[in-house]
Amino acid sequence: MTGLIKKPFFNVGSELLVCFFLVLAMAAVYHQVAKFDFINFDTDQYVYENSFVKEGLTANNINWAFSTMQACNWHPLTWLSHMLDVELYGLDPGRHHLANVLFHIVNTLLLFGILRQMTGTTWRSGLVAALFALHPLHVESVAWVAERKDLLSTFFGLLAIWSYTYYGRRPGIGRYLLLMLFFILSLMAKPMMVTLPFGLLLLDYWPLRRYQFEILEKSNGSAGQITYQCSPAKLIVEKIPLFLLSAASCMVTLYAQNIGGAMTSFALYPFQLRMENALVAYAAYIGKMLWPKNLAIFYPLPVMLPIWQVISSCLLLTAITYFALRFIKLRPWFLVGWLWYLGTLVPVIGLVQVGGQAMADRYTYIPLIGLFIIIAWGLYDLMTQWKFNKWTLAAFGLMLVGVFMAVSWSQVGYWKNSTTVFKRALAVTENNWVAHNNLGMALVALGRYSEANAHFYDALKFNPKFAHAYVNTGVELLRQGKIDAAIRQFITALKYKNGFAESHNNLGLAFIRKGKLEEAIRNFQLAVKFKPYYEDARRNLNLAFSTYQKFNRAVSNMREAINFVANDPNLDSKLKILLKTKKELDQVIGKFNKSLSLQPGFNKLHNEDIPIVAETKKQYENALPIFIKVIRLHPDCPQAYYHIACIYARQGRTMESINSLDQAIQNGFSGRDIIESDSDLKNIRGYDGYQLLVRGL
Repeated sequence: MTGLIKKPFFNVGSELLVCFFLVLAMAAVYHQVAKFDFINFDTDQYVYENSFVKEGLTANNINWAFSTMQACNWHPLTWLSHMLDVELYGLDPGRHHLANVLFHIVNTLLLFGILRQMTGTTWRSGLVAALFALHPLHVESVAWVAERKDLLSTFFGLLAIWSYTYYGRRPGIGRYLLLMLFFILSLMAKPMMVTLPFGLLLLDYWPLRRYQFEILEKSNGSAGQITYQCSPAKLIVEKIPLFLLSAASCMVTLYAQNIGGAMTSFALYPFQLRMENALVAYAAYIGKMLWPKNLAIFYPLPVMLPIWQVISSCLLLTAITYFALRFIKLRPWFLVGWLWYLGTLVPVIGLVQVGGQAMADRYTYIPLIGLFIIIAWGLYDLMTQWKFNKWTLAAFGLMLVGVFMAVSWSQVGYWKNSTTVFKRALAVTENNWVAHNNLGMALVALGRYSEANAHFYDALKFNPKFAHAYVNTGVELLRQGKIDAAIRQFITALKYKNGFAESHNNLGLAFIRKGKLEEAIRNFQLAVKFKPYYEDARRNLNLAFSTYQKFNRAVSNMREAINFVANDPNLDSKLKILLKTKKELDQVIGKFNKSLSLQPGFNKLHNEDIPIVAETKKQYENALPIFIKVIRLHPDCPQAYYHIACIYARQGRTMESINSLDQAIQNGFSGRDIIESDSDLKNIRGYDGYQLLVRGL
């Protein structure tokens, strides 16, 4: 159509220079993520604790990706993307991060090419792309592996806009179908682009100018093709299929978030608070764009907002809107950029509250494009009025980009691991219960239990209804052997989050330790019901149910069970879950010794056998003679060597532990098993011998 600049997508010359600069700058900022770890916030369910993703691309996993509502969303392309990463390079977190960086680079180049194609400008389009590439608010979307959905959705959304520019020039069914295909793919990655049909209407006004008409002259100067004006009604009608796709995506998303328990009630966050927070968030994003300070992975939503913040935000938004409408003819790019910002933030502005955040940096990945357009075209307009030359504009633009680049490089560093990112959040926010909870989880993984527990209680202090913190405190109490206190924590968690699968699973484990197998089975079943693909709960349910089903008739009391085991060693691994006290453990050890003497060929001691019975450190160490005897009878049993290594590690016998682990590896114990289950080996992880063993696998 008339407003579209007919240029190829990329040209040799200044365009390639801009692209080279963009790629080089992004590589300089984001190369450090290659050494980063996974973050324990959402990334667990998206990657490293998701059994389907960890298996890679299989027919069954692909079917699951298209049918599941896990993570409170329907986004099959996101799941497939993570599966492909695992298929290509396993669970190496650095490469998963680099895949995110690659998508960000591609998105930036696409944005630059689309703007240059639509507007015919190189340097202004390049400045928009540079701000998009290097702004600190976009670090979260790139440095957080779980935000692959953001990058994917934007990638296909930009392809949809690119295809629309060709459709606008020459409408046709083929080009429209291509537009619809890319739009559908974008929604299948994340429903963030549901506002795209409205965005295309903005682009129709500027820069495509499809509302106007002109006569295109032939090369000899005579009148040529006449392009007629498209009425607003016609432009809206042609986008009805896109609006229908947006509506369908919204309904699916609301359904997924509702059944997943992500949507918060109006009783918890009243509509008035949501409206006030939306106004403040719109203004706050602008403030953080201009002055990107105190950025955090989570901004807690307060129970009340100061009235001055609400009023000042409302006045700011009204003033900008008035200015955009006042100069609509002279500066159409201002209105388009402003409405793009307002409109694309609607799905995540908090009117439909998901979670307890007031705002999130990742939500700005697409909306800030509108503000960046205002900055780039506004600077050019300002420089033109002040009669500065293009080199002054270029110098100012480079200075602005350089500042954001430096801040982004520093911001990326906070995403190194869970400890650094949540410590940073606590440093720049107040009353951040999520940061306290997840920092506590990170400290648990490092074996720093007392510090972790303090953070869990801080999380509950700032949010007494935070179910996850109750579960984590319960797990810590369970580790200390305070079973009844742990059960109370798990039950409290269910009070504030009905259908909380993790709480039911831990309740099941607690009831097992109390010998209440039926209660344990019931809770494991509830955990699987509320979270069908909960791998730990399914494994616990299968073990508990098979034990109960096979032996509840034969075992009327504990002593009968022990006598029963003595003559049938093949039943040992099934009955040990019933034997809990130290006295009973001693009896079990005696029966194992007797069984081994009767049948030396018995080799049924698997990874879970003794740890299930030996629940305390002292009891675990009492099992050491069994493993030593197994090795005497079966020198090639890797599980026995592994358990001996764990016991020695607990006792501080470092070299003996490493030597036993070496024997386990030589006899077939896999590196994956060590990496995924070596919580008992934490005392020797820092020693060179252990590192050499693991690296040599």
